Amino acid sequence: MPLEAALERARSEGLDLVEISPMASPPVCKIMDYGKFKYEEKKKAAESRRAQVTVQLKEVKLRPKTEEHDYEFKVRNMRRFIEDGNKAKVVIQFRGREITYKNQGSAILDDVVQDLKDIAVVEQPPRMEGRLMFMVLAPTPKVAQKAREAAKQAANKKGHGEKPAAASGGEGAPKAAAERPSEKPPEDAAREEPAPAPAPAPAS
Repeated sequence: MPLEAALERARSEGLDLVEISPMASPPVCKIMDYGKFKYEEKKKAAESRRAQVTVQLKEVKLRPKTEEHDYEFKVRNMRRFIEDGNKAKVVIQFRGREITYKNQGSAILDDVVQDLKDIAVVEQPPRMEGRLMFMVLAPTPKVAQKAREAAKQAANKKGHGEKPAAASGGEGAPKAAAERPSEKPPEDAAREEPAPAPAPAPAS
């Protein structure tokens, strides 16, 4: 359609002629409500930003002689953090003569990799910087995708203003039957006899 005809048609329909693909040959245009189009594009961009996962890097410090319960506690924390789509920087600190126990530090990092291999991969292999030995773990693609989907669902719920359902037993919940006044069974009422009439007073 010639440009003049397209413009005339857009004006007659109260719409706009918008260039969709300027790099095409010839350029592709579409008759639409440009204001509504811009609003929809802005809305999509906002939803996309809400669905994005902000990846954080959490530093976890260990020692060559870290006790077992402390090690397990920190590994559990790293697991939760990585499952949320974040990364973990595992640092082995060497103090004083501990610098001679580099093999123990390497063994601890190997244990961390094995304990988290189901959810994490080594993004940066172990290396030394002064008295610190560290590596960086990142979530596996599957875990990262799951974290993105969870963030998107949370963003959609927030965007639609969903309210949590009222908890059972809360305000407005029906009262339990035990709280209602009890009614006497009909058979019990039938057994009741009228009270005897008072005796007549003696004649004077």
